[in-house]
Amino acid sequence: MPFALDAYLARTGASAEPLSLTALGALQAAHVRTFAFDDVDVLLGQHPGVGLDAVAEKFVDRGRGGYCFEHATLFHAVVTALGYDAQLRLARVGDPQQAPRTHLAVVVTIDGTRYLSDPGIGVPPLGPIELRDGARLEGGIWEHEIRRVDEGGAGPAWQLWRQRAKGWELMHSTDELPVRPVDVAMGHHYTSTHPASHFTRTLTVARHHVDADGRPMHLTLTLDGLQIRRSGEETQLREVADEEIPEVCEEIGAHLTDSEGVRLVERVRELRAGG
Repeated sequence: MPFALDAYLARTGASAEPLSLTALGALQAAHVRTFAFDDVDVLLGQHPGVGLDAVAEKFVDRGRGGYCFEHATLFHAVVTALGYDAQLRLARVGDPQQAPRTHLAVVVTIDGTRYLSDPGIGVPPLGPIELRDGARLEGGIWEHEIRRVDEGGAGPAWQLWRQRAKGWELMHSTDELPVRPVDVAMGHHYTSTHPASHFTRTLTVARHHVDADGRPMHLTLTLDGLQIRRSGEETQLREVADEEIPEVCEEIGAHLTDSEGVRLVERVRELRAGG
């Protein structure tokens, strides 16, 4: 295996338990509370790619984060190494009639039942959700629901929805087509280089946390500032000056080098100025 499973478990604080839905949920929660979701390498033009070697070195060895292609690649390798039956699946974020297949998730089968295990969406569910129309997952920042839709000749798709203050919001639609390494490479290439890609035009650094009172908490840094979400409360927004960006990244859990911090401040200034 191209990375040390023991090192991953040590980094996340997870353990190799007998295969079960409970154990998978604990592993997913540990992952999303350890590794940040961020597009820093995209903005800095230094992305190492989404091969497992590069992702494991970045996440496990350096304690960095990344976006969906990296999270799903690493998590899929981990659950497979632990003995789970797992497949990668691509998804369309937002309107499935307009969006390309630029999200990567993991589907895990346990005792004949399939679950969407998605550690790499911006504010991911804290556990797996059964791929069944109407299946729900409570807890975390928002409640999530799976909805089955017909994709015609391509078969069914599984939509992941989350309940926001203004109602249910579609996150993405996962299809049933097999995923090959070239599909992941192509999706990553578009997402990290295309001028229409969200990740090439704005800053996102986010991670799940646990508040002092034990409640789920989530921090998201964008060009607008630091969004602080707690379960059952309205989102708070804290202004963040350009020079504070590296410090806030560290607060969230995205550990940058000094050079990365300096260059990210420069890039944020450009983006905030409309560049």
